Amino acid sequence: MPRVAVARSDSLYFFGTPFRRRASQGRSIPNLTEKGRFPKVLAAVFHKNGGPEVVKVEDVPVPRPGVAQFRIRVEASSMNHLDLWMRRGLPIEIPMPHIGGSDIAGTVDEAGGGADRTRIGRRVVVDPSIMYDWYRLARIPGLDVEPFQVIGEHTQGGFAEFAVVPAANVVELPDGFPAATAAAAALAGVTAWRGLMSRGCLREGERVLITGASGGVSSMAVQFADAAGAEVFAVTSSEDNVRRVRALGAHHVFDRTTTDWGREIHRMTGRRGVDLCLDSVGEAIWPQLLRALAVGGRLVSFGATTGPAGKIDIRLLFWRQLSILGSTMGTRAEFREAMDMVFRGVVTPPVHAVLPLSEARRAHELLEAGNVFGKLVLAPGSEPA
Repeated sequence: MPRVAVARSDSLYFFGTPFRRRASQGRSIPNLTEKGRFPKVLAAVFHKNGGPEVVKVEDVPVPRPGVAQFRIRVEASSMNHLDLWMRRGLPIEIPMPHIGGSDIAGTVDEAGGGADRTRIGRRVVVDPSIMYDWYRLARIPGLDVEPFQVIGEHTQGGFAEFAVVPAANVVELPDGFPAATAAAAALAGVTAWRGLMSRGCLREGERVLITGASGGVSSMAVQFADAAGAEVFAVTSSEDNVRRVRALGAHHVFDRTTTDWGREIHRMTGRRGVDLCLDSVGEAIWPQLLRALAVGGRLVSFGATTGPAGKIDIRLLFWRQLSILGSTMGTRAEFREAMDMVFRGVVTPPVHAVLPLSEARRAHELLEAGNVFGKLVLAPGSEPA
């Protein structure tokens, strides 16, 4: 496991290596094979919690891979709402000062002890989950195991020119596959796949409702559900987003700002409802979601962007024999299943914009404003010379 960063006076300990904080101008990535002074690279760092203004692009030393780790020369790393929550402050301990970015695609640059050196030079995408087996092993009485962690949350992440990741987490990219597409698909793809297929047990011919359909996970879920042969209902906002979500494969798309989507689903399904709902919105719409479910329906939650206190009519729950399930991220096998769908072109993550690393603060501002369709991607290698 990588050593995390801790704050000490005016220095940052990056995977155990201290350096002085100083602002940096954008420039090309250095040649790491040159001798002499150990080179510095750029990273988007925040030293304290707050708004987008706390995100600074600074020089950091190149991280060194530890045992069973690869160092990745980052080509692309995409934003998630998780990056906003960490920047604002979560009730958990994270490495501070912090480099976010759970989604990483790039080239294996160096291998630590025990890692396969033949993979140096290979282009890869990184599974963002560390020790996902905790969800299985934690149920075994008396077994003490390392908890589940997320790259870029519990460790330093990919919003940098270089990142260190577990060697077991990399999946090779097909020749010529775009790094931005791979990075945009990583966390969102495995989350959507597990929520729909493993937890939700979606079957061909079923009706599925996907909320927040303009988001990274939900826009992938629309495509997975369509590919699985489901009838897809989706909720988003604005006429433009309705058009975009329909183009992804949704059969019925509702603009939540102008339509009583719950009533429309009731009407369109002949008062039956949907078999499955995949939701990340949470508190603001849980009463409507439960009413939209058919008898025996399943509600799978993978987020709570409007708040954690979902209201439930318990009578509806037991009378209709509904199931409420939680889901987050996914196993290594599920990650590979989801990425295989992406590599084969069955699904494609919508990319709102690709920005240079120097615009990390702007990326936070854009995602926080809520006007992003799909994913925002930061591309460290695109910095001006």
